[in-house]
Amino acid sequence: MSNPQPLEEEAYDMSGARVALTLCVTKAREGSEADLVALERMFQQLGFESTMKKDPTAQQFQEELEKFQQAIDARKDFVSCAFVVLMAHGLEGHLEGEDEQMVNLENLFTVLNNKNCEALRAKPKVYIVQACRGEHRDPGERVGGDNIAMITQDSDQTIPTYTDTLHVYSTVEGYLSYRHDKEGSYFIQTLVDVFTKTKGPILELLTEVTRRMAEAELVQEGETRKVNPEIQSTLRKRLYLQ
Repeated sequence: MSNPQPLEEEAYDMSGARVALTLCVTKAREGSEADLVALERMFQQLGFESTMKKDPTAQQFQEELEKFQQAIDARKDFVSCAFVVLMAHGLEGHLEGEDEQMVNLENLFTVLNNKNCEALRAKPKVYIVQACRGEHRDPGERVGGDNIAMITQDSDQTIPTYTDTLHVYSTVEGYLSYRHDKEGSYFIQTLVDVFTKTKGPILELLTEVTRRMAEAELVQEGETRKVNPEIQSTLRKRLYLQ
């Protein structure tokens, strides 16, 4: 039996500019201001050029992201990484704009893919989505007592259209997401705390976010609820923010 091969420790080059766009509906979303403050602090600490837009309509979600893409492609300097934070009421696959119209998340995600944003081709693109994905509530379950793909080197060959992307949802498909009226959403506050105080590749940091959220007991309408984020990754390398 042959010995397993060690993984190559290749990481994304983070020496260039880091850019972030936050689109947040605050209307009828008490506590969202606390999330914006926390995110601004995080982006400042991690060296991101951060833009925040409050109360976009459904159409403005799309327009602001397209403006963000155009500004990135127009830059003369090297861009290392982009973060997009989307915060609103939502249903699975959709966000609700300030005008109560819905925007398709998939349409937002395609704006920065390897086909549509040349400056971010093969660069990490991180989407953080703080929104409900349905009406289900999780009371939790009692508990008793990874395959890793090899990382390949960059070359002059082609890459898939949808690589180098990380989608981080505040909850799993079909379930509610929770937000405190004053302290903000548990997901955003936990994520900011971990990202600003812990070092390591981003997927390890997100595992810690998931662990903390899974252990927490949230009370809604007098009932104990459980919630955990969902992480979907096509990253090809390790992504370090610190």
